[in-house]
Amino acid sequence: MKREERKQAIMDLLVTARAVDLDDLADRFAVSKMTIHRDLDDLEQAGLLRKIRGGATVESGTQFESDFRIREMQDAEAKARMAKAAAELVEPGMTVMINDGSMAALLASTLVDKRPLTIITNNAAVLEALRSETGITLIALGGVYSAKYNAFFGVVTEGALSRLRADLAFVSTPAVAGCRAFHMDDEVMRTKRAMMDAAAQSCLLINHKRFGRSALHVLADLSEFDTIITDAAPAPEDRAAMDRAGLKLTIARNEK
Repeated sequence: MKREERKQAIMDLLVTARAVDLDDLADRFAVSKMTIHRDLDDLEQAGLLRKIRGGATVESGTQFESDFRIREMQDAEAKARMAKAAAELVEPGMTVMINDGSMAALLASTLVDKRPLTIITNNAAVLEALRSETGITLIALGGVYSAKYNAFFGVVTEGALSRLRADLAFVSTPAVAGCRAFHMDDEVMRTKRAMMDAAAQSCLLINHKRFGRSALHVLADLSEFDTIITDAAPAPEDRAAMDRAGLKLTIARNEK
């Protein structure tokens, strides 16, 4: 197996397993551990994974979030449920902001049923999903494109947001600890913050697996969000912290 094929195979394993073991990879591909180390170094440098003791993972850390291409292949059913719950907050005629994130394309497609709408986004997946839809006024935020997040960020993005207003902003985050939301990238965090500041109401979208985690930068206190949507109940201690603060959590469940 060629090196590039082996690295792609490692990433395919990480999509489902989320973590891989160095010794297991060496045995699987019949190569030395040093060869696997070099493969993992290359993939880490490309921002596709995070090396840990004895292997690698695509789970987020305080300074790492996995690549958009990985996240868009994970948790499809949970994302669909959250997208449907989020769409219930939208009414025809509203102006809605949608941030970066792998769930956003699903949300954008769901919102087509709510048209006419004005959608403001920095997310390339949303732009692709909605660019041919009638009844949708699509405002693309400029900026510097990030392949890792498949979205646009920077001073151009933030400047555009400072001159816009919306009824509702959908904001996602990779980490919630206690009663605060976090993000590991300051530029991404600033764009999310700018969307919240430009919207009359904000909705936080977070996978239940992301509770109990922190990251480098504080995005917001959870009390700053009008609605918090997740796909399943978080761990009891995380839910208890929210209950003590009087925060309401909406769990997007399967319809019976």
